[in-house]
Amino acid sequence: MSVLETIYQNKIVAIIRGVPSNQVLDVAKALHQGGVHTLEITVDTPNVLQAIEQIRNELEGEVIVGAGTVLDAETARAAIMAGSQFIFSPTVDIDTIKLTKRYGVVSIPGAMTPTEILTAYENGGDIIKVFPATILGPSYIKDVKGPLPHIPLMPTGGVNLENISEYFQTGAVATGLGSALVKKQSSYSEEDLQQLAQKAKQFAVKV
Repeated sequence: MSVLETIYQNKIVAIIRGVPSNQVLDVAKALHQGGVHTLEITVDTPNVLQAIEQIRNELEGEVIVGAGTVLDAETARAAIMAGSQFIFSPTVDIDTIKLTKRYGVVSIPGAMTPTEILTAYENGGDIIKVFPATILGPSYIKDVKGPLPHIPLMPTGGVNLENISEYFQTGAVATGLGSALVKKQSSYSEEDLQQLAQKAKQFAVKV
């Protein structure tokens, strides 16, 4: 199964941000234990490239991992060289999309308006991250799918246990989950990791 097909199947992308670099693998294992198998590590994470490489080495075949908050092509290339299987961006940066596709990696740029969404898709975005989804909610996905039914959308920002099912019902192919799943904190205890696995299970059953 390709990376893109795996994202479609898994439907949930856990956004790992603000996690100590020496515990990213522990968090990844807890998420995987809970049934969330697509992991985005934001590039503002210390030692992010090593973290991506470590997850690829230790959880190969069990999870897929990519880089998030990628703002430029240079950062995208570095992440891809470290083993990133997809590139998430919060904005439409065409150079980043093109470089990502040149390396045969899945590109998921962020957009908000219909014009941005169409521009990102026409320039090679595989799935378009609707960000921030917090502002307009699930009904916005339905509205955009009206004139743009062929574009796969992934709402990110503000998705939680209460509304995730509605996002899928209104046409989202996947969702990005940030602090609703993985919280920023200075360290994760064994109890924290167990709670994270349980929270992941709660989301996974919504798919």
